[in-house]
Formats: sequence, C-alpha cells, structure tokens
Amino acid sequence: MIYTLISVALLLDSLMGEPDWLWSRLPHPVRIMGFGIGKVDEKLNVGRYRRAKGVLALVGLLLLFTGISWGLAWLPDWGLLEVLGAAILLGHRSLVQHVKAVSVALQQGLPQGRTAVSMIVGRDVEALDESAVTRAAIESAAENFSDGVVAPVFWFLLGGLPGIIAYKLVNTADSMIGHRSEKYLAFGWAAARLDDVMNYIPARLAAGLIALATGANAAIEVMRRDAGHHRSPNAGWPEAAMAGALGVALSGPRVYDGQLTADSFVNANGRKDLGPADIDRAIKVLWRAWMLMLACLVLGAMTYGW
Repeated sequence: MIYTLISVALLLDSLMGEPDWLWSRLPHPVRIMGFGIGKVDEKLNVGRYRRAKGVLALVGLLLLFTGISWGLAWLPDWGLLEVLGAAILLGHRSLVQHVKAVSVALQQGLPQGRTAVSMIVGRDVEALDESAVTRAAIESAAENFSDGVVAPVFWFLLGGLPGIIAYKLVNTADSMIGHRSEKYLAFGWAAARLDDVMNYIPARLAAGLIALATGANAAIEVMRRDAGHHRSPNAGWPEAAMAGALGVALSGPRVYDGQLTADSFVNANGRKDLGPADIDRAIKVLWRAWMLMLACLVLGAMTYGW
C-alpha cells in the first residue's frame, strides 16, 4: 500500500504545489521545524561542548517530530494523513516553478535574472553573467530534484510518514545550521553529517533517473568521471547527470560571501555559453525523471499490492 500512497502524494504535489492561499493562513510543517531548530540554536549554540549540544538537539527534535508523525500515522484514516503529509513535504512542482521563474526573468533582463536566481541559490549573484545565472539555476534544479523529490520519496518508502518527517527535519537543519562557519562548524556538525548520510542513496537514484529518463549515455559517463570531484559528496551526482544529459558544463568557480571558490567544472568540455532555453531544457528533464519515478512506484504498487 505504501507505493500507492506515495504515488498519490506525488500526483497531488504535481497538481497543487504549495498554494499561497493555504500557507499564507497556516504554518507550513517545514516552517514549524525551522522554528524548533532556530530555538535550539539560540539556546544551545553557546559556550562549550557545542558539538555534543548539537547532537543532543538534533536527536531531541527527531524524537519529537517523528513521535508526532508516528501517532498521526496510526490514526484509522485509510492513509489519508500520510498522503497529505507526503504531498506537502514533496517539492517537485514548487521546484519547477522557481527554476522556471529564473528563465522568465532572464529573458526580461540580466538584473531580473540575478534577482530570481538569488531566491534559490546561496552564492553571490551581483557579478553573474547570463551563463552563470543559467548554470546556477540548472544546478539548483538538479540538486533539489534529489533533495526535494527523490529523497523524500525514498524515506517515505522506508519509514512512512515518520521517515519523510525525519528526512525533512534533518535536511532543514542542515540548511539552517549545517554550515562550515565558525558559529556552526561544531553545533551543526551532526545535522550536516546526517544529511549527507540520508542523501547518499537518493542522490545516486536521482542521477540514475535523470540519465535513464533522457537516454543520454553522456550522463552516465559524466557521472562516473566527475560526480566524485564535486565539493558535495551527493550533489555532484544529479548535477553531473544533468550536465551530461544537456551537454553543458556546470559547477565551476563561484563566489560565496565575497570569496571566490576553486570548484572544478562538472563536464568541463561541455558548452559554457548558456541561456534561458537551457533552463527550459533542464525543466523538461526534471519532468521526464519525475514521470519515470512515478512509473516505477506504480509498478511497485501493482507488484506488491495496491
């Protein structure tokens, strides 16, 4: 039955996304998680033993949120709350919308494109040219397909509603406190390491879906050659698959907080002169990979019972 539940959740997310009329009135579950993470950060990320405090804080939050979700999952509702919860925590439609917004803005002008891409990436955007804006959008599309779609599905299949809740909590904690800054290097250590572990298999599954959905042998070749050279142990896989599928170069040097990184290009021999049309091509790849994943889940439901 779990294959059926997550398949329905995927369809609901693809149709509804994150409607403003709802989340302007109610707190989104991820915002509630963020509130809890912010509170423990404020109270515990001081003084000595910050790494130990960070571990205890993360364990406590996991017990709290997964405990609540476990109770909800046991309610006799024929899986309704599980479907709704999963649909809310999946992010394919919102991902496509945010990435598409960069393409639309970039067609209006480079300043508009920079503003739009700043909403989905953490790098400095003031000096980005059109190609760099496009690369940033495509990289975000590939990485977030893994983090926001494939990984939640994977953890729902393994652990139901508590599984997807646990993943989203860890992923949110990593985005908030999992930085390599002086303030968070110790306190956010557990969140960053656990996020790497929980995304290890999903990142590679996402890369495989991209490669298979496009039928591009280059995607597999680039994955094998370049994925392990990425600064992230996981993001390099879907980015490499996308770079190979589109025949473009991704990643490369970028600026964070005024500092230029020395990151290598993924698929360095790929085309580097990019524009809005390449973002639109990446979105089509995302939908193909999404449909392939849905087909696999439906097949699982037919095989193991609806």
